[in-house]
Amino acid sequence: MEIPTNLKHAPVFTVENYDDIDGRLTKEETDTKGLSLGIAQWSKRGNYDVSAKVWRYTGEKWSRQSEELPLHRVLDLAIMIAEAKKYLQEAYQHEKLYDTEQVEIAKVALQGNAMRLGICTNNEHIDEDIKLFNETMRKDDELIGERIQRLKEALKDVL
Repeated sequence: MEIPTNLKHAPVFTVENYDDIDGRLTKEETDTKGLSLGIAQWSKRGNYDVSAKVWRYTGEKWSRQSEELPLHRVLDLAIMIAEAKKYLQEAYQHEKLYDTEQVEIAKVALQGNAMRLGICTNNEHIDEDIKLFNETMRKDDELIGERIQRLKEALKDVL
């Protein structure tokens, strides 16, 4: 399915078969049909930004739930996934899968400051939710691990 080019986000690079590889979802189950990198919809003439977009299709029309993210946020999410995966590898050491006394799990230096990744203890269901998150990460380990490996290879080529 071709990604629309008549909307405000202007695709430059596209993956138009994302529904073939959308994690655990089959082509029939997913509404995510494509990904693109392009000119951000919020750009103004003379002041352009690039963004990544997840294109969702309801079966009848392109969805308003399609998301557009600045590239740095996409990378920040990738960093968060890697840090969470790394943390969960050792989480078994804690009764609740996290240290209730030390809920900050990573401090990633960025832009002269730091992105602080922590356990969301103001989630009233955190004890159950972290177990569910961990179980899902373990169940999807091959799926996520393959993508992390591909990202690692791509990063080696650009750094």
